[in-house]
Amino acid sequence: MKKSIIIAGMLVITLANSLYAQDDIRLNGYVRHYTGILTGGNMDYSILQNTLNLEISGRRNNTAFVVNPYLYHYFDKDLELGLREAYLDLYFDNFDLRIGRQQIIYGKAEGVFITDVVSPKDMREFLLPDFDEIRMGITAAKLNYYHGSSTFEFVWAPVFTPTKEPEEGSIWRPAMDLPAPATFDMSAKDVPARLENSELFLRFSNLGSKLDLELVGGYFWDDDPGMHLKRHIDTESGQLTGLTLTPEHHRLLMGGGSFSMPVSGFVLRGEAAYYNGKRFQTADPMAADALTEKNYLHYMLGIDYSLAGWTLNGQIIQEYIVDYEEGIRQDEFENTMTFLARKDYLRERLWVSFFSYIGLNNGDALLRPSVSYEFTDGFEILGGANIFLGDEGRFGQFSDNNMVYTKIKFSF
Repeated sequence: MKKSIIIAGMLVITLANSLYAQDDIRLNGYVRHYTGILTGGNMDYSILQNTLNLEISGRRNNTAFVVNPYLYHYFDKDLELGLREAYLDLYFDNFDLRIGRQQIIYGKAEGVFITDVVSPKDMREFLLPDFDEIRMGITAAKLNYYHGSSTFEFVWAPVFTPTKEPEEGSIWRPAMDLPAPATFDMSAKDVPARLENSELFLRFSNLGSKLDLELVGGYFWDDDPGMHLKRHIDTESGQLTGLTLTPEHHRLLMGGGSFSMPVSGFVLRGEAAYYNGKRFQTADPMAADALTEKNYLHYMLGIDYSLAGWTLNGQIIQEYIVDYEEGIRQDEFENTMTFLARKDYLRERLWVSFFSYIGLNNGDALLRPSVSYEFTDGFEILGGANIFLGDEGRFGQFSDNNMVYTKIKFSF
């Protein structure tokens, strides 16, 4: 398996090199080394990764294509060859068609997925990678129809692609608090590749001088599986002896939208989505199934502002479970804030940045300061930290994973 991956990677590089000589073909990409060190205990490495990312693109008349292969090399894993995107574009007078593996982005939120549900996520390293690496490509057909300043978009995804979850033993795998030993039954996890299991998405967008508006809807599978539970009871003692956990994806119906508009020197942004059929884990593992179905609201309001050369952004995000019942593991209202401050120096060669997630329910947070410097065109060194605060909650659960990191990147 490892040899076949290496051979495939060499073929990709050879093909890219030969295409680069063609006048109507463009080759872009980067080579990057990424080192992360945990600051607690023995200063273990959280990641040692070498990356080759290529983007091969071309256009001729009313057709175009993009192919984006990548290679990840780790010190403790097999070489990983992937294909982030590989699609064909067809252009017509009033519409265009994109067919193939592609990333599709919805919404206005920074660092948060609200209506941005088309592309599944690679969560193997939580929220730490760049978002163009967190978002995964899906095989889909996307039709855009243009009418004045408005765009009508239809997306059909014939097969379902789930979230990539952290592997067993990963420092990013959430702990499961269970009262008895558990085994996993994976028989219901896969969604068969059938026409009836397709996913559908619609988007209307209008870009005006005073308002950027987007309305979306979708009928799709929840990228994160619900965890069904079966209890095993000793017939003589009546004691709980074990659990069987069965992950299963469920259908969701979603409608929502987003907007951005300039207001008195700053930009106001908002985004909201209503989900029908969302499954939530119950806090009591002795419940009949440990899952309950509820409708769910997820919304955000944010402000962008510039002050003394600093780009500032703040967001307040709330998640609301409709018809809430006691015993659901998630709070009825889950409140989160984000803050971004960014400024450049030395004519955009030196960048200072600070981004944070703040969980208001549990008093936890993720703080992400960083500094990057571009020595020459295309050659950049970045250093930063990921600091988890709190003892519980979405971010506090990773309080042992505080780390510092460096990235050395050459783009071409």
